[in-house]
Amino acid sequence: MGSTGGLPTLHTLTELARLVEDRDQLYVRWSRGPETDLTAVSSTDDLTGISLPGLSANPLDVAPWWQDRSVRVWVARRLYDYSHLPREKGPGVRAWVLRGTEADRGPDNEPLVTDVEPLGWIDPRVLEEAEEEVKRHKEQWGPLRREG
Repeated sequence: MGSTGGLPTLHTLTELARLVEDRDQLYVRWSRGPETDLTAVSSTDDLTGISLPGLSANPLDVAPWWQDRSVRVWVARRLYDYSHLPREKGPGVRAWVLRGTEADRGPDNEPLVTDVEPLGWIDPRVLEEAEEEVKRHKEQWGPLRREG
């Protein structure tokens, strides 16, 4: 792991998968970073403008039904499914990993996380690796935001 702005950076998909294997209650958040997010530890619903009781994030913990399949593929899928967010949310939005407590669910059924412990930035190359990993599979996957 390198470091950016005091927060370490995860440089490979394998490095992120190892973190997921070693820790629990991990989430990926797509935002301008902990320095911005931790001032209020609240997200805003894009449709209504309502303040939500926690940071919206996507879980990285491996689901029990995944069984003994590759954690690397699991993590790749989790990243790939939300890879549209930096494009939609604008300049400066990046992926970062945090550990936290799920306090509630947001309007898209996403976890709303409190007691946030930032763990590291996810280097953009990791997102590229995640896309390559997903493309290696025969199934037709696409990010959740599907155009059409």
